[in-house]
Amino acid sequence: MNDRNETMIDAVIKKADALCPDSLALIGVYGSVATGDEYGKSDLDLMILINDENGQVLADGFIIDDVDIGYDLYCTSWDMLENDAQCGHAHLSRLFDSMIVYCKDKSALKRLDEIRRKATELLASDKRYEKADQAYSDAKKMLAEVYLAQSLSKARSCAGAAIEFIENAVMLYNGQYFRKGTKRALDELKQLGLPYDPETRILAVIQAETVEEIRAELTEIFVLTDGYLQVLKKREPPSAENLRGTYEEMYSNWKNKMAEAAGRNDVYSSFMNLLSLQWMFYEIAECIAVDGFEIMDKFNPKNLEENVDVFNQALNKYLAEYEKVGICPKHFESMTEYAEDYNKEISEEI
Repeated sequence: MNDRNETMIDAVIKKADALCPDSLALIGVYGSVATGDEYGKSDLDLMILINDENGQVLADGFIIDDVDIGYDLYCTSWDMLENDAQCGHAHLSRLFDSMIVYCKDKSALKRLDEIRRKATELLASDKRYEKADQAYSDAKKMLAEVYLAQSLSKARSCAGAAIEFIENAVMLYNGQYFRKGTKRALDELKQLGLPYDPETRILAVIQAETVEEIRAELTEIFVLTDGYLQVLKKREPPSAENLRGTYEEMYSNWKNKMAEAAGRNDVYSSFMNLLSLQWMFYEIAECIAVDGFEIMDKFNPKNLEENVDVFNQALNKYLAEYEKVGICPKHFESMTEYAEDYNKEISEEI
């Protein structure tokens, strides 16, 4: 570490001793200085970990004229580290890799080690897939913003945000984090062995010259990434316990509404009712090993009676799956007959 950096660290410690002696927990060095990737104009990334808000007096920003380097001293709270340990993003070098250069109390090191342990366990667990999925969902929101953008500046900005979210998603999916900063990010992504070259695809977005080109290149990244990030969830085999009631729910919610919509030539209702059935199929198939029953490709806005047939055929197909696990829907001639059956246990006890 050069003299400038040592002088700055000493200054922080001296100020803490004078103004907030109980606030400074420890100081860690991360970033290029810690990784050995620094160059002549590198600043110093410090984790100034404070115990309370009084420690905020240690924060500062300044420029050293003789070397023309800007410095940004900001303070990190324990809550901020705990939040990092939830792995909502993959830029975790501050948490994991900070080299401790000052510690007032060994209990702070113990607490830091515990936070690191929790983050390490999360990255090694299946919960990392949830974190990756959230980051990817945020990327998709940015993709929508790119398609809504009316200016090149807005499209580029949103595309850049989408790329960052995708990078986070890919790293977290693999249980990894960025260790070496922005200039090495593409190298770190390459090491994951993705089914496409991330540098080529990302640079294609960055170098695109029009909004249309940005949209096309960014969409290609999503197409390539989408399948890679899919996590094959363990699905339960179909059983009477996990399927019971689902057929009756489909029948009750939408069967007659489909026919009614056709009778009124209500395209919107026909579409939405069929869509509701489709999503119920998706939700069941996500957890239970049954077919997804793709039906929306058969929707016909010009012939709503055909949509009634599509619904009924899908419902009958699902009924076959239903009956395979030993469930037979109950049918009654009238509500009176149903009421008698529903209350027969009362009669038996009396």
